[in-house]
Amino acid sequence: MEGIKITKEVDARGSFCPGPLMEMIRLIRSANVGDVVAVISADEGTKKDLPAWIKKAKHELIAEEPVEGGATRFICRKLH
Repeated sequence: MEGIKITKEVDARGSFCPGPLMEMIRLIRSANVGDVVAVISADEGTKKDLPAWIKKAKHELIAEEPVEGGATRFICRKLH
């Protein structure tokens, strides 16, 4: 992800739904508008739930990147 600087990241591998979602909510609440935050999760439910919450909360899902071990990094920009 060239040009994108992640402000804060939480590795939530080993946590199951709703853990990774709660981590994203916590990151967004503590971030400033424009900050980019990320959560890494290996939980299958997170692949559906996290993007849906980001859209519902009206933030920007920048990317879903695969990481080693079958996990995914969800990268989000706080918009408001």
